[in-house]
Amino acid sequence: MDERKLIEACKHNDARAQRQLYETFARKMMSVCLRYADNREMAEDFLQEGFIKVFSSIRSYNYEGSFEGWIRRIFVNTALEALRKNDLLRNGVELDSLEPQQEADYSAVDRISADELLELIAQLPPGFRTVFNMFAIEGYSHREIAQALHITESTSRSQYTRAKRQLQKWINELK
Repeated sequence: MDERKLIEACKHNDARAQRQLYETFARKMMSVCLRYADNREMAEDFLQEGFIKVFSSIRSYNYEGSFEGWIRRIFVNTALEALRKNDLLRNGVELDSLEPQQEADYSAVDRISADELLELIAQLPPGFRTVFNMFAIEGYSHREIAQALHITESTSRSQYTRAKRQLQKWINELK
């Protein structure tokens, strides 16, 4: 079934189409969820909640833009809502309060695999990990991140900077 027919069938609550949509996107969306979660169990909760939201709001999808992008946004927002609800983003630090640090050599990232980098990202504290994922992977601006997470733009920038520094430190320790 092509994507448009699949979406239309899901809009009419066709259980087979919903299952096919789930099977088509579950693996990719689990990757998104794992990037924001502290552990696999949390990621599975995000995945389940995300698909509930996809199926309950699919009628609002109007075929503008990529359907996968529309779904991805739902999953990112689901993860962010859960992180905010559980106050896992509370450890933000204003950029002005940071001590100046030596600029890191980010070229070390080229020396590790994507899987190794994703494993390191998963080890970041929730605030660092969330901002890093939103900025570096999802492509949100610091202004959008600040609005989504109810933090200041400078906190978003500092979380991103500190995440990069921590990743750099871990990468240098690996090699």
